[in-house]
Amino acid sequence: MTRYILTRLLDAVPTMLLVLTLVFLAMRVLPGDPALAALGDGAQPEAIAQFRERFGLNDPLWLQYLHFMRDMLTFDFGASLMSGERVAQLLVSNLGYTVELTIAAVLLGIMGGIPLGVMAALNRNRAPDAGFRVFSLLGYAIPDFYLGAVLLIVFSLSLGWFPISGAGDGFADRMHHLVLPALTLALLKVAFLGRLTRTALLEVLGRDFVRTARAKGARENRVIYRHALRNALLPLSTGLGLSILSTLSGSVAVELVFNRPGLGKLLITAITERDYPIVQAGVVVFAAAVVVVNLLMELVYVIIDPRIRVQ
Repeated sequence: MTRYILTRLLDAVPTMLLVLTLVFLAMRVLPGDPALAALGDGAQPEAIAQFRERFGLNDPLWLQYLHFMRDMLTFDFGASLMSGERVAQLLVSNLGYTVELTIAAVLLGIMGGIPLGVMAALNRNRAPDAGFRVFSLLGYAIPDFYLGAVLLIVFSLSLGWFPISGAGDGFADRMHHLVLPALTLALLKVAFLGRLTRTALLEVLGRDFVRTARAKGARENRVIYRHALRNALLPLSTGLGLSILSTLSGSVAVELVFNRPGLGKLLITAITERDYPIVQAGVVVFAAAVVVVNLLMELVYVIIDPRIRVQ
C-alpha cells in the first residue's frame, strides 16, 4: 500500500509542474499592467517604475519563471500587490470557508443522491423513477449560480429565513449562513449522484450473482444493499471524486452570489485586480486539491475492489 501511494504521488509531480508553468504563462499573457492596476491610471511614471522594480516585473521572463518556481516549491507565496498582506495568510483565512462549504454540499449530496438513485432503480419506469429523471435532468441543466440566485431571492429576500450575505460568527450563526450556499451545490450533486447510482445499480441488478442470491431465498433488502449496491460502489466512487472537484469549482460562483468569503471570491477579486501572487497561489491550491482528491479516490478503489490490491 505504501509503495502504491508513493507511486501515485510521484505520478502527480509532472502534473503539478505543468500546472505551475501554465499558471505563470497565463498571468503574463493577459493584457494589462499590474502596476497600473495597483497604483491607478493617474500614477506617476516614477512610482510605476519603482513598483515594477520592487516586485521583479522588470526581470526577464525566464528569470521571473525561475523565481516563481522556487517560491512555489518552498511554499513562499509572497505578498499581495494590492494590500501588501502575505498571500499565505490570506489563503489560510479564506480556506476554511471553502472547505466547510464543500464538505457540507458533498455530504448533503451523498445523503440525498444515493437513496433517491436506489429508489429510482427499484421503481424503474414507474412514477418515482420518472419524477427522479425529470429532477436529475433539471439538475444537469441549471447552472449553480442561477440556482443560488433563485434560492437567495426566495428564501432570503422574500421570506427572510436566511441571511443575504456573509459567513456568520460562531458555530450556530455560521451554520445558518451555510444552509443556502450548501443547498445550492448539494441539489446539483443529488441529481448527479442519484442518476449515477440508478445507472450503476440497474446494471448490477441484472447480473447472475443477484439472481442467484434471490433464488437462494435471500431477503430483498440484503440482495439490494449487501450484494447489488456494494458492487455498484466502484463507479459511484468515481462519480464522488468528480462531484467533489465540481463542488470546489462551483464554490467560486456560489461564494460570489452569496457574497461569502472563501478561496473562490478571493481568486476572482485577485484576477480583476491583476494581483499575480494571489492568483498564482490560489490556482496552485486548487490544483493540489485535485491531485489529493484523485489520490484519495484511487485509495478508495483499492479498498472497494480487491482485484486492484492483488494487481
